[in-house]
Amino acid sequence: MFVNGQWISAFGWFPVRSPATGEIIAELPSAGIEEAMLAADAASAAFQTWRQTTAHHRCALLRAWYNAVIEHTEGIARTITMEMGKPIQEARGEVVYAASFIDWFAEEGRRVGGESMPSQHGDKRLATLQQPVGPVYAITPWNFPAAMITRKLAPALAVGCTAIVKPPVQAPLTALYFAKLWEDVGGPPGTLQVITTADPRTVSQVMFDDPRIRKLTFTGSTEVGKRLYEQSAKTLKRMSLELGGHAPFIIFEDADLDAAVDEVVACKFRNAGQTCVCTNRIYVHRSIASQFAEKLAVAVNRLQVGDPLLESTRIGPLVDEHARDKALSHIADAVAQGARIIAGGVRMEGFYVQPTVLQDVTATMLIMQEETFGPVAPLITFDSEAEVVAAANASPYGLAAYLWTRNLTRAQLVAEALEYGMIGVNDGAPSTAQAPFGGNKDSGLGREGGHWGLQEYLDVKFISTKLERCTLES
Repeated sequence: MFVNGQWISAFGWFPVRSPATGEIIAELPSAGIEEAMLAADAASAAFQTWRQTTAHHRCALLRAWYNAVIEHTEGIARTITMEMGKPIQEARGEVVYAASFIDWFAEEGRRVGGESMPSQHGDKRLATLQQPVGPVYAITPWNFPAAMITRKLAPALAVGCTAIVKPPVQAPLTALYFAKLWEDVGGPPGTLQVITTADPRTVSQVMFDDPRIRKLTFTGSTEVGKRLYEQSAKTLKRMSLELGGHAPFIIFEDADLDAAVDEVVACKFRNAGQTCVCTNRIYVHRSIASQFAEKLAVAVNRLQVGDPLLESTRIGPLVDEHARDKALSHIADAVAQGARIIAGGVRMEGFYVQPTVLQDVTATMLIMQEETFGPVAPLITFDSEAEVVAAANASPYGLAAYLWTRNLTRAQLVAEALEYGMIGVNDGAPSTAQAPFGGNKDSGLGREGGHWGLQEYLDVKFISTKLERCTLES
């Protein structure tokens, strides 16, 4: 693991397995209390220097990091594919997406400033500064092992924070790759650290208890996010929580069916459905439900399942046994309650799940209550705008929602009525570096991306200066 500019070991080790083959592809040191404390000490010490460097210097390093990531696109992509099963073409896309956050914040970080405001007193001058919040602890997920690092670390580093990354046990190698590139371009020791561990609770507890760690940023499940929120309360850390989703995709009767199918496939089956913003509920107007279902089934049956390192593969394995079993249980529960399988549904070897489309899905089914995180698309019919908006909002989650219509008025009004942090109108993949990413309700707190992403790592300081005199001397 990478601590204070050094590659260090630990007492214990854990294996990293390919979900495609089950083979061990690496063994990594498992950090405990000692390594976590070393990282916290280094982040705290480095912060005192890093915060004093100029924005120009910090962002020049980010620019060099960006160039290094682009240069290593193929190596990073293959690492992603091998450790978590993402098809190689998608993995390359993730590297470019990840690099876009470094690119954006390498520029945006130069624009952090303060404000001045008029005082009601002639002898006072009022102003604000924005300063880095402090050392950051980032817990990143396995489904986007590159992009979730840069979306968190690029803004943090740009404004003068130091960062400790704890990657997931399923996919820690990509994080180490990014740390190596940061080291190669001259990133100072302690500014970016990666601690790998098979005991995340022990490591995280050190960070929660340490008042010097001023910020927690986490992407993962709502259940875990709420626990982290509670554990961080005693040191009142700043929080960014990007949690679970249960995204609706609403297809209105005026939809271009072929275009709508393309967007649904792109949204639902990217990364085999293992994204927090992929649609989990597809609402189709009753008048076009049969046509849409037929076209979607044809498109889904064309998706190539197989070895994620092959260029032709579009659906790779799920990340582990638990993920596979959850997807299969959602299919079985829906069928038991009357749903029909119109595409896929056949159990496969290993951690693979055939991309599946379910018709005649009802609100009582498990797939309508839980985030599937697998390649299963449930279809639900509706009759009116009011009905479908109410159904879409009847969820504790509020991360992303989508709709397809040619009616501009409908698009605007439905987008305003949906209780979600991000809305895609005729767009199944709206996320981009310059826009805010995040949700409402049980989907989390804070935003990543754009200038909103910078604010998550900044404290505002107000300075009131009283002058000795109010006018110029003659």
